[in-house]
Formats: sequence, structure tokens, C-alpha cells
Amino acid sequence: MQQFRPGGFSILPPVVKNLLIINGLFFLAMISFEAAFRINLIQQLGLFMPGSPKFEPYQFITHMFMHGGFSHLFFNMFALWMFGNVLENVWGPKRFLTYYLITGFGAAILHLGVSFVEIQMLKSELLAAGYSASDLRQFINSGSYQVLPGTSESALTEYLVRYFIPTVGASGAVFGILLAFGMLFPNSMIYLFFAIPIKAKYFVMMYGALELFFGITRTGSNIAHFAHLGGMIFGFLLIRYWKSKGRLY
Repeated sequence: MQQFRPGGFSILPPVVKNLLIINGLFFLAMISFEAAFRINLIQQLGLFMPGSPKFEPYQFITHMFMHGGFSHLFFNMFALWMFGNVLENVWGPKRFLTYYLITGFGAAILHLGVSFVEIQMLKSELLAAGYSASDLRQFINSGSYQVLPGTSESALTEYLVRYFIPTVGASGAVFGILLAFGMLFPNSMIYLFFAIPIKAKYFVMMYGALELFFGITRTGSNIAHFAHLGGMIFGFLLIRYWKSKGRLY
């Protein structure tokens, strides 16, 4: 049975080290731009729903380097440090970076797909309440809305929120890394809260089940649970593909 303990920063492989640095620099830039210029970089670099006036294609990449706060950044980078160190040493820099970016992109795709389904359900409800499709498009383009007499405001505001609240963070890629560690080193011991030992494979299964449960039951949460699942799903598919081609290592 293996026990896993990460090494220090000085022995980190290059991609993990540079990802830690880049994420830290983006976080400092976010704080500095807000303080000095009143520019909210999350509104520029976070991932918006396609169809939003704020959406740009480059956000599929940039959103992975933006974080909503220090704790969000810290826990993502802590997990990247712990598990990414081992994976990059096994795979090498090129394969590890490929995996990181694909799982991060896949997380965004699943998150936007689930959001699209939820938006269509809300749209159907609003059309049945008397709004027209042109009304809804005008609300999205202008960022303001008008509530029809006798209709509920909550569905309309929830509909518009999906277009104006960006998704940020490296969590999708980090969950992909967690999945990879559990698949490659299933019997390694991870210590929950630095005290409770659990095998990596069970830790990954537990986390995946929790994300699925919270994704279904907490649809109004500001945590993108399906993005986390997307990172794990795309990671699983990529690892299976590499394994089928005999190129896992």
C-alpha cells in the first residue's frame, strides 16, 4: 500500500509550478485592476453563457485562471500542488498540460450545457406567462427588464442571471486531476483533514457522488457542481482513450 505526501515547491515540475505562478499573478492583477482602475477583470475574463452580450470565445481559457476570492484560489492551487506534482512526474509536462486544459475545457462545456437546458426550461415558463422571445432577447441585450402584470419576477430574474453571472476558477481541471490520481494510484492513501486516511479511489468516488448530488439538488448554488463533474468525466474519457492506445504512460 502506498502513502502519498507531496514534496516541496522547489521540486515541483515545470507545468505545475508555472500554473501556480500564473494563477497567482491573475489573482493579483484582479485585485490591482479593481483597486487602481475600478476594472473588474472577472467581468472580462470569466466565462459567460454564449448569447450573453458579455460572452467572448477566449473566456473558455481565461476563466480557468480567474478566482472569486482567496479561499477559492487557495484550495484549487493546494489540490493542484498535491496531485498535479505526481501526475506531471509520471506523464511529463506536455501530456499533463494537455490533460489539464482538456479537462478544464470539458468542465466548461458540461456546465454550459446544463445551464442551457435550465435556461430553456425557464424560457418556456416565461413564454407561457406572456413574454415574447423578442422581449427576452431585449432584456438580455439591455441588462434590464420589465415585469408583466400578474407574473412572477423570480423566474425572469433567474433567467437573466444565467446570462450575466460568469463562471470562474480552475476547479474543473483540478477535479480532472483528482480523478486521474485516483485512477492511476487507486490505493494511495489520502488524509482527510490531515488525519483520516482513505484510499484515493474511494475519495474520488465519494467526491464525484457528492458533486452529482449537489448539482441536482442545489440548482441555485453559486458553485458550478456540473463543471466539477465535467472535469472528472472528460478526464476519465481521456485516460481511457490513452489507455486503449497504450499511451497512458
